[in-house]
Amino acid sequence: MITLLEQSERLVSSVNLDFKRYLFDFIKWENRLIGIKGARGTGKTTLLLQWIKEQNLPTEKAAYLSLDDLYFTNHSLKETVSQFYKNGGLILVLDEVHKYKNWSQEIKNCYDFYPDLKIIFTGSSIIDITKQEGDLSRRALLYELVGLSFREYLKMRNIIDLPIFSIDDLLFNSAEIKKKIPNDFRPLNYFGSYLNYGYYPFGLDDTSSVHQRINQLIRTIVEIDMAELQDFDIRNAKKLLQLIYVIAQQVPFKPNISNLAIKTGIHRNSLNNYLYYLEQAKIISLLFPTGNSIATLQKPEKIVLNNTTLLHALAEEKPLIGTVRETFFVSQLRTFHKVKLSKQADFLIDDKYTFEVGGKSKGRKQIEGIENAWIVKDDIELPLLNTIPLWLIGLLY
Repeated sequence: MITLLEQSERLVSSVNLDFKRYLFDFIKWENRLIGIKGARGTGKTTLLLQWIKEQNLPTEKAAYLSLDDLYFTNHSLKETVSQFYKNGGLILVLDEVHKYKNWSQEIKNCYDFYPDLKIIFTGSSIIDITKQEGDLSRRALLYELVGLSFREYLKMRNIIDLPIFSIDDLLFNSAEIKKKIPNDFRPLNYFGSYLNYGYYPFGLDDTSSVHQRINQLIRTIVEIDMAELQDFDIRNAKKLLQLIYVIAQQVPFKPNISNLAIKTGIHRNSLNNYLYYLEQAKIISLLFPTGNSIATLQKPEKIVLNNTTLLHALAEEKPLIGTVRETFFVSQLRTFHKVKLSKQADFLIDDKYTFEVGGKSKGRKQIEGIENAWIVKDDIELPLLNTIPLWLIGLLY
């Protein structure tokens, strides 16, 4: 236990507080049980270390423990929490909980046994805690951390600190938005770099190796994280990697289940489940048309990769600009909004706003006669009437 606390003290003392992710200000930290899910590489650990540091408490009062530590091969979480609590512990952050077999049940027990102990845990985005043996969904306040928005990328690189805008701000308050963006700021100078390597915080440390690290990240997700899923046969890991590759070379991809089954060797009855797992792992995004027919619930109409950095990392050739635009649009909107495919244009957001996404010369033909419809254009800097610059979509969180 002493070794764990020493590790916690080193990590907390070394973390930098200069930049905090958007979720830091959204979390209701006063809650006694908080869960944070997220894909690998999005910064969950850093966020929690920053919060512990801000509490300014000694390590025996507030500690960070990673449940993939070798310590937990010979010690249970329950006995560790008990010892921490008896020594005066008040706050316990548990990272990588999905690496510990009975994590949900034991966290539930600790929550019930120690009513003045605050527990914050993080886990893979694949986890569905409602399906765990100790269902924490009624006790825990749950959040999900996604990758960097364009706004966060700009701030993290010390380029500019822009405010967060709501979707309604972008659509109906363009004059106010223009006032809050400095006249000398040229967003397009940085937008291409963000699209290439800016979605994951680790990409800013070494841009030359980010695509290689993403390929390693995907292999780790498929071969290790998905092994925790009850319905996933780890013997199919190689086939799943092949599925990711097939999709990545054809996005935006309109799935034909029979053809996918032939190309990957995955039984067609398992493909929909595997596509769902890949979406939960934040590797792909499944898009469905408007309406609620059984067919659309079973099979997506279109598949895109989760973000543009993934798109650039996995593509054998330079991605088509139209694919990059759509991928960016979906990745930024899905954080807080419902995204569907529009029957007349490209996308329907929250069942009420229609968008057509294109380049600078994109016309209004697809949205003529549609109420609450906008054109989103790449290669322009400022909004005008019903036209929104694509980069502005990156200021939503």
